[in-house]
Amino acid sequence: MPSRFENTKRQYALRQRAVALGWSEDRIIVIDSDLGQSGASSADREGFQRLVAEVGMGHAGIVLGLKVSRLARNSTDWHRLFEICAITDTLILD
Repeated sequence: MPSRFENTKRQYALRQRAVALGWSEDRIIVIDSDLGQSGASSADREGFQRLVAEVGMGHAGIVLGLKVSRLARNSTDWHRLFEICAITDTLILD
């Protein structure tokens, strides 16, 4: 099992993956304020709330993550993110 440091390093490498997929580097935003926090609830997770807001405003073209199911362990939060991505034509890459 990878260490927390290795997981964090892999998450930051997603920026380069997005560039390789054709996304402009100046348009890539890394939201990392929730690293190490439980995804059980979005109530105290500023990063997840920002992600949902950015997607909802149509500011995101793709959400990249390692094990994106860990973005939200609460089904309501997870399904809300999926629905907003569907409405705004935002891709999710795991």
